[in-house]
Amino acid sequence: MRIFITGIAGFIGFHAAQALRQRGNAVMGCDNFNDYYDPNLKRKRAALLKQQGVEVVEMDIRSSSQLEKWIVDYKITHFLHLAAQAGVRHSIQHPESYVDNNLDGFVQVLEVIRRHPQIPFIYASSSSVYGLNKKIPFAETDPTDAPSNLYGATKKSNELIAHAYHHMFGLSATGLRFFTVYGPWGRPDMAYFSFTDAILKGKPIQIYNEGQMKRDFTYIDDIVAGILAAIDLSAPCEIFNLGNNQPEDVLHLVHLLEKYTGKTAIKKLLPVQPGEVPVTYADIAKSQKYLGFSPQISLEQGLQKFLAWYSNYFNLLNNS
Repeated sequence: MRIFITGIAGFIGFHAAQALRQRGNAVMGCDNFNDYYDPNLKRKRAALLKQQGVEVVEMDIRSSSQLEKWIVDYKITHFLHLAAQAGVRHSIQHPESYVDNNLDGFVQVLEVIRRHPQIPFIYASSSSVYGLNKKIPFAETDPTDAPSNLYGATKKSNELIAHAYHHMFGLSATGLRFFTVYGPWGRPDMAYFSFTDAILKGKPIQIYNEGQMKRDFTYIDDIVAGILAAIDLSAPCEIFNLGNNQPEDVLHLVHLLEKYTGKTAIKKLLPVQPGEVPVTYADIAKSQKYLGFSPQISLEQGLQKFLAWYSNYFNLLNNS
């Protein structure tokens, strides 16, 4: 296998690239190193990947001629598309970024793959596609036509566009609906990361909907196992949930962070944010059946692994 990854210096892309490389696959990829969060974190991920023999190039996914050259020159056999503008709250103020990256960028990538239909296309979707769906747990067969935010709407659009390309051009397209991924080298805008940072610095943490929210927190290693299984399966056209199948109260997350850091959080309870949903909860029966997906890491274990990384990473930064 020779696998190309977009968003390779992102949180999930970085871990997926490492895992693929470790099992002996040739891995290369691109990232635009944007400033949605600290680009230095992305640069450090990319530097580690390069040390492990992974080729990383700085490139926008909409540079289709460059992308095609990579595919041809490196004889790519599988394509993992993870590059996207993430974040629910950011979409309220910056909708154009989601249109540019998640819609236009997605189509530009598919147009390149269309010319190489033998290459399986595996792409990131999101639990956000379930939107205002009231039924839990969320199953792939549930309606997803009532998005609660623009980010979720763009991810649902990705699934529809991928299906159209499969139908029209015979592309193999697999969408992976990720549920609240966390772990070492994670995104600083995610609650577990920003809460940790604030708690350790004695700053208040903002907890929305008065803390009445549950999230299906899924550890990065479990997500990566699902990604690798989806690459190996390369189904003709499928959607899979990748979640922990165990939603946890956000206030329980805070309690665990207090327990493991030995510090008390200064909690600022706020009303619900526009676009947020009260619960995410993955039905993983389909992923278990076809991908052998079986999450192994509890929230307690995962947070301890994250905090060990966090302490080491920021100690190194502060002493450098």
